[in-house]
Amino acid sequence: MVGGARRGAGVRAAVREGGTPGGARFALFAECLLTGVWVLIAALPLVTLLPAFAAGCGHLRRHLAGERCTRREFAAGLREAVRTGLGWSLLWWTGVALLTVDLWVAGSGALPGAVPMAAAAWAGLAVLAVTGLRTAAGREPGGSWARAAAGALRRTCVTDPGGSALLIGGLAVVAVAAGQQLPLAAPALGCLVACAVAVERRCEARVGQPDGP
Repeated sequence: MVGGARRGAGVRAAVREGGTPGGARFALFAECLLTGVWVLIAALPLVTLLPAFAAGCGHLRRHLAGERCTRREFAAGLREAVRTGLGWSLLWWTGVALLTVDLWVAGSGALPGAVPMAAAAWAGLAVLAVTGLRTAAGREPGGSWARAAAGALRRTCVTDPGGSALLIGGLAVVAVAAGQQLPLAAPALGCLVACAVAVERRCEARVGQPDGP
């Protein structure tokens, strides 16, 4: 239990000194891989994907801050996120399902204008996916999911399109890894969690303060 705090303290000390020791980098990488396994297991019902991702992001933030970050803290964060965010996750999955149906209809050629319809559906899926990840990564425990989603949508489309592009790349890596070897989805997912945390921290540092809970 104390190990997580010590590893996080080492990362913080390295950042203050202007460099990250190899041991701290390896500890952070190992924490990302472990987080990916936990998030994958928690997201197996699919409807819990966003709460699981939020719990994983919270776990890595605690690790970086030098706070206690064990399996118990992850489980507690997951329970809170599922309790408060399951409805929002279901709404998000509904949007994904509707856009997927649009893609299927466009691909069938049953309607005129299939190409622009498919392009719009792909763009909508990209925005929805990134907004969902940024909502989960940016929301503070106990905060409003709706308010976090509004801020995430603004960052996705307006204030931080570069960060959104990074997350789209991360999603592509997860898809390719899972397509090559399904077990690789877990470490790839952990790296995506780390990417989301880094993107949000970068955005917060640029604007000076994060969106409120």
